[in-house]
Amino acid sequence: MDALTEYTLTASKYALIILSLLIIVRCIRSMLSDQYEGEVWGYLWHQSQTFTLTHWENLIGRSPGSDVRLAFPKISRSHAVLTRNDKGQWRIYDIFSKGGVWVNGVKSGDRGLPVVHGDLINIAGESLRFYELSHDARLDYESGRTVAGQGVSPSVTLFELTLLQLFLLLQHSLTSDGERLFSIALAFIALIALEWCCYNAMRVINRSGFEVETLAFFLTTLGMSVAASSTPDDMYKQIILTITGVVLFILTGWWLRRLGRTAAARIPVAVFAVILMAVNIVLSEAVLGARNWLEFGGFSFQPSELVKVGYIYVGASTLDRLYRRNNLYAFIGFSAFCVIALALIGDFGTALIFFATFLVISYLRSGSIATVLLAVTGAGLAGFLAVSVKPYIAQRFATWGHAWEDVYDKGFQQTRAMSAAASGGLYGKGAGAGWLKDIFAANTDMVFAVICEEQGLIIGLIMVLAVLVLAFFAVRSARHCRSAYYSIAACAAMSMLLVQLALNVFGSLDLLPFTGVTFPFVSRGGTSLISCWMLMAFIKGSDTRRNASFVVRPDKPVDDDDGGADDDGSGTVPEGFEPGDDPSDWEVWQPCEK
Repeated sequence: MDALTEYTLTASKYALIILSLLIIVRCIRSMLSDQYEGEVWGYLWHQSQTFTLTHWENLIGRSPGSDVRLAFPKISRSHAVLTRNDKGQWRIYDIFSKGGVWVNGVKSGDRGLPVVHGDLINIAGESLRFYELSHDARLDYESGRTVAGQGVSPSVTLFELTLLQLFLLLQHSLTSDGERLFSIALAFIALIALEWCCYNAMRVINRSGFEVETLAFFLTTLGMSVAASSTPDDMYKQIILTITGVVLFILTGWWLRRLGRTAAARIPVAVFAVILMAVNIVLSEAVLGARNWLEFGGFSFQPSELVKVGYIYVGASTLDRLYRRNNLYAFIGFSAFCVIALALIGDFGTALIFFATFLVISYLRSGSIATVLLAVTGAGLAGFLAVSVKPYIAQRFATWGHAWEDVYDKGFQQTRAMSAAASGGLYGKGAGAGWLKDIFAANTDMVFAVICEEQGLIIGLIMVLAVLVLAFFAVRSARHCRSAYYSIAACAAMSMLLVQLALNVFGSLDLLPFTGVTFPFVSRGGTSLISCWMLMAFIKGSDTRRNASFVVRPDKPVDDDDGGADDDGSGTVPEGFEPGDDPSDWEVWQPCEK
């Protein structure tokens, strides 16, 4: 390597670190520092207390976690659920309370009762008056909410990502031969064009929040670099799979815009997932103890990666209907089938991811620690059985923490991963200049070490931080979602990605048993990349900031200042009224047009 080439490579390393830091810091500022104001849909008035309805599913009860908390002895901890559908119709359900629920003197049954503007709701003897926010007042309130991406320009962040991609391409041009360089360059240029097309498409539909996509494209870029280093002959396939993932991300988000059709499709999605896993069990062939792959028309894919998306889709949709207990039992059965099917094909890493996601979904809907502990106990017994039946799983547990004791056999992959990661130092050797990429399954199961070797520990940690930022964002957004479906789906999707991240990173470094799962977006694998992009649709759907999510349909704000939002954008009560006043006197409380 001549002096000019070495200087160029060194300069590009520093440029990549600076650009990566700028991208992650700007996304953090935009995602976690923006003011979040929940949407307002109506109010419940009880004596001198006014309860704001900021969700489409509002839990009424005595527990501190209730959306409408009535601290009276006759009120059950979880007494009733007041819901709103896509058409603006409200309905209240008695969720097995002792005191009962009445609307205008009519007792609620299993199917609930409709509620309209001005109705009197009786909860175990306590009367509440329901008021729905008028259409104009809701638009006025919406105009006072913070616009996403206002403080940090998403186009500037995307431009920085483009520069990072060009510097990565420059590094590959220094380490790749002429024949393969053309396909690598074409893949990176196509990725740049794809992200800018996606950004402009969002701007066309008046969407200014682009942080989720930017972080996903950042991780996808690192995955593209791994593919260019390890399998440069497959770059055309890699970009086609990336385009497919982004298109499915947009289509999934469009589908989630209407909760009615989303809930209606949960049974077909569950049936499709069951059939897919059953076909996987019957037709797949074992490779190194696992039968993860199916061959179809000359292409191979991993069914469990697609089932991940369906699992969250079904789980969030089913448990959202908390007042129907049979739906909960059906989801438990569906979860058990998925985990057992994964165990039968020998994919215990993915089975663990599914189980962790099941715990998150169950806790979000039930709030019961006892239920979670019971599930964990059952899983522990099942794990003990699996270790007894599958010797190679017990071998992996035996190797855990002792990889250096057998560097040529049981600890072969982990020791190579740790050595390569350490040899990369803080700044790395440069894209394509590492040797770990030539080890079996390095670009999938040990991709964190590949990145650390070629790009350095700093970018490896930034890569992990990008996933963590998405997780914090999903949790923060979940508290303000208009529907529990989006909250559950976003948290479940991030829990799935976080467990996957932990197993990949810590497993390759011998801090956890080596399970062979992929790093989200970065590990090579088309089905994994597509499923990660589809999971992003759930996280994007939870973002209810103004002009942020493609799930929330924008309404044209009104220009008058009559009622609705206060000057600070809170919009909780009209100016001049006290919290104890009867909302029926407020001008904004007119029946909302359906």
